[in-house]
Amino acid sequence: MTTPLSDRQLREIEYHRKRAEQFRAIIDKPISWQVLENPSVRWWNSAWQMFHHLKKCDIQGKNVLVIGCGFGDDALFAAKMGACVSAFDICPESLEIAKLRAEKYQLEIDFRESPAESTPFPSGFFDVVLARDIIHHIEIELAMKEVCRISKPDAVFIASEIYTHTLLEKFRRTKLVDKFLYPRMRKFIYRNPIEDYTTEDEEKLTQKDVRVLQSYLKPGGTTQYFNFLIARIVPKGSPWIAKMDRLFLKLVGPLGALLAGRVLLCHRLASTPRDSAGESPRAFA
Repeated sequence: MTTPLSDRQLREIEYHRKRAEQFRAIIDKPISWQVLENPSVRWWNSAWQMFHHLKKCDIQGKNVLVIGCGFGDDALFAAKMGACVSAFDICPESLEIAKLRAEKYQLEIDFRESPAESTPFPSGFFDVVLARDIIHHIEIELAMKEVCRISKPDAVFIASEIYTHTLLEKFRRTKLVDKFLYPRMRKFIYRNPIEDYTTEDEEKLTQKDVRVLQSYLKPGGTTQYFNFLIARIVPKGSPWIAKMDRLFLKLVGPLGALLAGRVLLCHRLASTPRDSAGESPRAFA
């Protein structure tokens, strides 16, 4: 029996339908496979680091799931690496674009229309689960329980998400920043229109959300922080600024979790959730 969609999920679908119409031309644009084909490891770039961890999983022939696949980029990359890829999204129009792009490059991907909190996949099926910029749109506890259900024991979970510590978010929400500075900085920061992407209900992950996520993951993996200035005060693009940014976050150690704007996790899934220090999952309206 299909679980009825919530009002929040319906709003997300409507937003992404409009976005799919706006960026449908992406179907005809060539895809850069550089992140897969270039042997260098860009330690300062969260996307390159995400695929660096994915490459280390040796996913050739393995079952890989992409959560909230959108226009399909990560699913296409994983399929190009030789994985047996499944991907889902809540928006049918986004899925249509993803399917057409996969057909264009003759990549076989099992695309499904589904919310993250309740999927159609069988239990214990996936070797690797990949999530980029989707967890902050969904009910974390429900989605992670579902991820654990459909994944094999000891499966790898890789997530890259926008993030802000609650203390920094309080400053971000002050009237000076929220009403005056941010609207003026937005066009400068998001020079590429496709990157200017914020839905009504999304909330950046906080340190509390990260702890909830980690409660479903085994110790011994990696949690990295990126983007102190990048995508906040300066746009993406300059590798030198990105290197300085990333180096600064590494040098400040634990303070990186306070100052960063993106978090990357690569861990194996735990068989049962660990204690998350009493953190409560976010509550969407």
